Amino acid sequence: MTGAAWHRRTARGAGAGNPPPARLRRAARGAGVVVAELARRLWRYAWPSTTGRRNRMYLRDRLVALPLLAVVAFGTLGWAYADVRDDSEYLRDRLAPALVGLANAKASLFIAQGEAEKNLDGAGAAELGGLSERYRTRVARATQSLNQVTRSGALTVAEEQELRVVSALVVDYTGWIGRAQGHANDAVLRDAELTYARSMLCSAPVSPADRQDRYPPCPPTTGSGATSIVDRVAGLEGQLRERLADRAAWGAGVLTATVVAGLALVLLAAGLWRTVLFLRRRFRIRLSIPLAAAALPLLAVPLLTADALLAQHAQTQTAPLTDSLAERTSPETETIAEERPFDGPDPQAIQVLESRIDETLSDGRLPFLDGIARFVLPVGLVGAGLVGGALHVYRREYLVVARPGAVT
Repeated sequence: MTGAAWHRRTARGAGAGNPPPARLRRAARGAGVVVAELARRLWRYAWPSTTGRRNRMYLRDRLVALPLLAVVAFGTLGWAYADVRDDSEYLRDRLAPALVGLANAKASLFIAQGEAEKNLDGAGAAELGGLSERYRTRVARATQSLNQVTRSGALTVAEEQELRVVSALVVDYTGWIGRAQGHANDAVLRDAELTYARSMLCSAPVSPADRQDRYPPCPPTTGSGATSIVDRVAGLEGQLRERLADRAAWGAGVLTATVVAGLALVLLAAGLWRTVLFLRRRFRIRLSIPLAAAALPLLAVPLLTADALLAQHAQTQTAPLTDSLAERTSPETETIAEERPFDGPDPQAIQVLESRIDETLSDGRLPFLDGIARFVLPVGLVGAGLVGGALHVYRREYLVVARPGAVT
């Protein structure tokens, strides 16, 4: 093979692998023509013109377009509305109670630790008859709160296992407090056991300046160093708060379904109105009862929209409240609220934040619409059946009555 022939074959091979720009332009023009034709046909079905159209052709187009629009409109509307409503219910019944339970458990353990250190101090250790009632109450409340979180249904399998580890650590922690109580008259053993118990509660060491503080700071540790009870509880709080933020945000699927539902509802309402006018002009039907019945569910769309917007706004307002619940509550606040209940509610107290979360999520909906989401699609299907059946009857009666050869 000569050099020139080899170069020609190489050029042909390169050309086969890389089509010339002209071929690409022709392919793009062909694809554009196909897309334009599909769009034209869809527009003709969704928005046909009565000018110059035969009655049977118009009714045939409406027989296809209106039921299809009804299914698409109410299907996407029902899915988007149910998603927003389900998110609110999930936040109200699962996520928020779980976060409240974790905050209660964390605060109760801090208060119990402070009470234990107060009861077992050097001044009164010899005469100690037992730990205070507040210590026992707070330990019991922490255990109960952890059990409630487990039963809340907000945790994944891995998170439930993590919470069981936390519960086991709490039992071990109370055991070390009991050992410290048993060595109340031995300052060395008592302090060592209290220190170990606190290390189980909080991995951050207590600085000398904070040793006299009843509730020394305990910043949670993250990553591979998260081993203590507070670290693990804080990690679960972070995961639940991330899940709450994801639920409270507008999802791409909900936004897409909302746009599709809005366009389909507008076209459906306009299509029903134009069809009613067509029947009045051409067939002298003053009012089509089936079409009017199929249009009635459209009156509920503004209510569903308002309810969904209220629910979404309530979800958005809940996120900062849960942040305060996890980050701004403190054992000092809870102790003051317990000791002085008549001073007025503290805005950072767990009970106050829990009430605000419940009120926000409860007010973020129209109560009489509870449970209506599952009926949106069936109502749309019934409406589509009414429209399709009525137009089929009108078209069949027209074809039977029309004379052969008559202009239709």
